Amino acid sequence: MKPFDSVLLYVDSPRRSAELYQKLFGGHLPELSDNFALLIPPSGTPLAFWARHDVNPSPPAGAEGMELMVHLDSDAAVDQTLAEAQALGCRVLQPAVALDFGYTWLVTTPDGHRIRAFCPPA
Repeated sequence: MKPFDSVLLYVDSPRRSAELYQKLFGGHLPELSDNFALLIPPSGTPLAFWARHDVNPSPPAGAEGMELMVHLDSDAAVDQTLAEAQALGCRVLQPAVALDFGYTWLVTTPDGHRIRAFCPPA
């Protein structure tokens, strides 16, 4: 699996949060909506914001609301890395599925941390 290359935060208002982080860190907002926003700061590591009420599957109660995200370049790579994650003992929270932002899956590590891989739509 590739190293993680972006961070996803669950927030009440993606638009408000992205604008705040943009003011703090600079960068540009290639995606900005009430549901999802994406900030590309000068560091180059994308910071994504997802409306907490819209996260599916919902995070467990008391979870801080963060996932490590891995951007992959094909649906086949998404499927392959899911098999790899399962082989390493990760539990599937969301099997591979097409969502608005791309083909994705979600697992939890044995420690309970969430990892999502995705391939954006063409």
